[in-house]
Amino acid sequence: MDLYKVILVDDEEEVREAIRKRINWEEIGFTVAGTAENGEEALELAENCEPDVVMTDIQMPFMDGLTMLRKMKEKLPDLRSVIFSGYDDFEYAKEAIRLESEEYILKPVDADELRNIFVRIRDRLDEQLKQRRNVELLSKYYEDSRPMMKEQLIIGLLEGRELQFDLDRYQKDFDLQIESAFYCAGAFRITPVSDDAEKLNKNLMAVSLKQIVTERFKDVLPVEAFVYLDTVCVLARLKSTQEYPAFVEEMDRICKIAHRSLDANVCAGIGRVYGNAESIHTSFLEAKDAFHHRIFVGENQAICISDIDPQRPIEDYVSEKQIRHIMRQVKVGTKESLESEIRDFVEKLKKSNINLNQLQIFYAEFVVELLRLSRGHSISLAETGFGSINTNEELAGFSSMDDFADRLIELTVTLWEKISNGRLDSAKKLAEDAKQYIADHYGESKLSVDDICSHLGVGTSYFSSVFKKETGVSFVTYLTEIRMNEAQRLLDTTDEKSYIIAGMVGYEEPNYFSYVFKKHFGISPSRYRK
Repeated sequence: MDLYKVILVDDEEEVREAIRKRINWEEIGFTVAGTAENGEEALELAENCEPDVVMTDIQMPFMDGLTMLRKMKEKLPDLRSVIFSGYDDFEYAKEAIRLESEEYILKPVDADELRNIFVRIRDRLDEQLKQRRNVELLSKYYEDSRPMMKEQLIIGLLEGRELQFDLDRYQKDFDLQIESAFYCAGAFRITPVSDDAEKLNKNLMAVSLKQIVTERFKDVLPVEAFVYLDTVCVLARLKSTQEYPAFVEEMDRICKIAHRSLDANVCAGIGRVYGNAESIHTSFLEAKDAFHHRIFVGENQAICISDIDPQRPIEDYVSEKQIRHIMRQVKVGTKESLESEIRDFVEKLKKSNINLNQLQIFYAEFVVELLRLSRGHSISLAETGFGSINTNEELAGFSSMDDFADRLIELTVTLWEKISNGRLDSAKKLAEDAKQYIADHYGESKLSVDDICSHLGVGTSYFSSVFKKETGVSFVTYLTEIRMNEAQRLLDTTDEKSYIIAGMVGYEEPNYFSYVFKKHFGISPSRYRK
């Protein structure tokens, strides 16, 4: 099995080496991943090797052990720690307990005692690892989570999120069966008739209504019901459109039952029936629209969108939603996923009853979105050629829907390439701006990643990732290199004292400057100058 990593931190080299050599680390499940002689060095070491345990002295130059542990635990919350010290100080012990240290022991360190401590830590780490890898336990969590997963999937379908376009995979991955020949969405809205404190509040009413829905439909139709914000949502799975009247009738009956049992006004909106999961969102929007018409028809009944808005076109919903999804692929997808998305969509258009006029509207809207996206990424019309497109003329020239798909792919891939190249250029510019900022401010002792990110207007995680990718080193390593090179130049070309040069290159502590210089060049500043 893999060995757990431990780092040793003490300002005395002989102490570090004694601890390293007096225990057979591999025998008890550990490997010493590195040693450090102060807190600053240990933080950089921990960032690179991500240890499981750190064993540290308290009293060290530049940064004490407790301060170092606090900083480490911000990045490595699962880090275990062992604190040792030559000071039997109760305040230190209290702080060690607050930092959840495994042990607080006094120097000189007894080898047998230390071995026993690390055996106990290994057992705790093993148990933690065992729990995380316990397949049986994970399987139980998974089974317990499946109802919530199913509910989240349906919420995604109702909201029209992108996941609806990959329904088969979600059903397969989570073993969730919501496939159906037809779908229809309904939504209940509850309005309490008074503010009587003894009555159920609105949230409890919604839970009660959901139970009524589940019970009433149990022997009528397969439906999924759940509370979403202040609405009780219902998704009916119909074998045929002939089951629609039964769904409407039961929804209406539930309104009247809930009105009596909850002493509240309960209205239901019902959307149209659709033959694909992609249109569940449309049906849900229609359902929410329908119950807003209760002001005209009254409370405590089901209201069908087809009764109040029989001529409402549905193609606009599908087109607008699909355009948004394709534009997202242009922004963050791959060239392959973008092409696949467009071809899948055109295949659906082939099977729909869309006419030429509707296709013209869709194509015009599509080009407008391309123009918008180009402008948002500061890409000129001259670079893309989108401004000269005559959508109606182009459609008249296509001999098949496959030609139409090829043209959509040609346009979107052109923009995808421009955006991708711009993103790469942006990363390079970010790194160059950061290097320039470091060059201008390396002499400031407080210079940090946060300062640069604030100046550049980016997040620290994103900056660290981009900077290391572009320069090959971390911010700390790069800053140290700049400071050391400048210190070397000053030692070569000036007569300034070492402590003056230390301050000029960003080190408040001359001793720490000497330590870093020697570590970097293998020789102290004074010997280098000689």
